[in-house]
Amino acid sequence: MKATIWHNPHCSKSRETLAILNDTPGLDVEVIEYLKTPPSAEALAALYAKAGMTPAEGLRKAEDGAKALKGASDAEILAAMAADPILIERPLVETAKGVRLGRPPEKVREIL
Repeated sequence: MKATIWHNPHCSKSRETLAILNDTPGLDVEVIEYLKTPPSAEALAALYAKAGMTPAEGLRKAEDGAKALKGASDAEILAAMAADPILIERPLVETAKGVRLGRPPEKVREIL
C-alpha cells in the first residue's frame, strides 16, 4: 500500500508520524515537504473532504496569518493555505483507506 505524507521536517508531530509510516511493513511512503511543494487549494479541498474535515479544522491557528482568517469562507481559507503553506496544520497522510491529520500521530494508524 502507498501512503503520502505532507511533511514538515521541523515539526515533531510530523517526524513522529513519518516514523510510524516508515515502521509499517509493506508501506510505500511518499514524502512531500509541503513548504517547498505546496498543494493547490483544490488538492487541499480534496484532502479535507476525504478526511471529513473542514478547511478551518485544517488551519494552523497558531500562525499569525490564521488570525486574519477568522470567519473566512472555506474558499478563502484554502486560497490562503495554498499561498502561504505554513498555515496548513500538519502532517496530513493519505492512503487508499482515507486521509488523516497526524495529531496525535497515532491517528494515521486508522488508515494503514
